[in-house]
Amino acid sequence: MSEDEIHKAWEKQPMLKPKIEKVVVNISVGKSGEPLEKATKVLKDLTSQTPCKRKAKASIRDFGIRKGEPIACIVTLRDEQALEFLKKVLPIVDNKISKGSFDQCGNFSFGIKEHIEIPGVKYDPDIGIFGMDVCVSLTRSGYRVKNRHRRKAKIGSKHVLNPEEAMVFAKEALGIEIV
Repeated sequence: MSEDEIHKAWEKQPMLKPKIEKVVVNISVGKSGEPLEKATKVLKDLTSQTPCKRKAKASIRDFGIRKGEPIACIVTLRDEQALEFLKKVLPIVDNKISKGSFDQCGNFSFGIKEHIEIPGVKYDPDIGIFGMDVCVSLTRSGYRVKNRHRRKAKIGSKHVLNPEEAMVFAKEALGIEIV
């Protein structure tokens, strides 16, 4: 489908227009202790939410990681906070995202090498520099039927979000250039 066809379909059926469900920001440190606490502080300062720590799923002897050891921290942003965070972070990657960053369901993700590139963040030698992954989950109105507790149902094939529609939405709503 071309962009014009997609826009016509959205005008004809407003339920087809995608929206941002959530933005997940992840900092993976690879070890617990002081480095993880510093990463947690960075994430809390950036998003003004308390990060949740994630544990290792398996032991990796070469890296010194044990199963169950906390090695990462994560924050989920929704609604206005998600949009505000994306507008702050996207200029770091020059508002450009590759086609390969979009999955089959229309979600996309990108990485930030250094958190100090974000506007308003200053380098603190006590904390250091952390990179992070930003994953954006897109959805449509009506997707609730597959997640609700009572009477779960499948989403029809015509209502499932595809990568082309997600790219058009990202260009329009977030000003992203697809490379």
